[in-house]
Amino acid sequence: MKRAARTIGCVVLLLASAPARADPAALVAAAHQEGTLTWYTAHTDGETAEDVGRAFTAKYPGIEVVVIRTTAQVAYQRLVQDLKNATPQCDVFSSTDIGHDEALKAAGKLAHYEPENAGALSPEFLNFDKDGFYYPTAAGLVLITYNNQKVKPEESPQRWQDLLDPKWRGRVATGHPGFSGYAGVWVVMMRKLFGWDYFDRLERNKPRIGRSINDTVTMLNAAESLVAASPAATTLQSADRGNPVALVYPVDGAILMISPSAVLANAPHPNAARLFLEFLLGPEHARIQVRHRAESIRPDVAPLAGAKPFREVTIVRPTVEDVVRGIPEVIDQWRDTFGG
Repeated sequence: MKRAARTIGCVVLLLASAPARADPAALVAAAHQEGTLTWYTAHTDGETAEDVGRAFTAKYPGIEVVVIRTTAQVAYQRLVQDLKNATPQCDVFSSTDIGHDEALKAAGKLAHYEPENAGALSPEFLNFDKDGFYYPTAAGLVLITYNNQKVKPEESPQRWQDLLDPKWRGRVATGHPGFSGYAGVWVVMMRKLFGWDYFDRLERNKPRIGRSINDTVTMLNAAESLVAASPAATTLQSADRGNPVALVYPVDGAILMISPSAVLANAPHPNAARLFLEFLLGPEHARIQVRHRAESIRPDVAPLAGAKPFREVTIVRPTVEDVVRGIPEVIDQWRDTFGG
């Protein structure tokens, strides 16, 4: 036991003194000594997150992943509480709100680490954080979606402003930016494209608002709503199961969501955390994401049938500054406009 403790200590010291890189073999050995890690994630639904955890353990037997899956804002609040109480629980934090990572980085709460796999990403995802504290480990698109048993393809909205048509009154579904990082980024981008008047007009259509943006797909399946702003991955997953949902790539731009992950500076299992971050950037994780209908962040992993590669889609995306500044603002504006 004493030898194991000394081995872990030495590797942690190596990582602390040279955070840019870690010797792969030493990292794997030290991660096995730790034997576990805790992952706070908002990247996917719970089923996908558990699949990722199992795949990591299958690759590195003996290292368990404790998956804590919530919406982005809830995950962040939980992490902030852990930090405030000096009770470290989280090893790897995966949010859909880049602002969380920027705030944690500024406060010195993230570990500086440059994964070997970071250089193998598609061009859209390289050099995401120039300081090397957080990395894009998941990506998705928010699109227009609809119930294709109730709405004909030729009648479906083709532009974001089509959701404002009075014919969809009481039939539009959205997520809530106060809970969902994806919804927050979507609201920031809509405001940037169309101004807050977009949401003043949307409010007159009396949308149904869930917490998670994934709730919109549930509402479409039940025909509680007929059209929505939904993530492509959840919509395609649902369609694969035979549910009556379809998607539209808006002509004025699908919203590209880039979701980062980072190792906490006070991670209880720092070596397992770094190894897991390598895994999140690797091809195995990209294949899991694609299998669950998310976008691939690597050029060597192609999307499944029914989804379009980025080169075939008109994409818009907010800047990091847009998200960091914009999400707190739009949460307040949203509550002023919609309540709740």
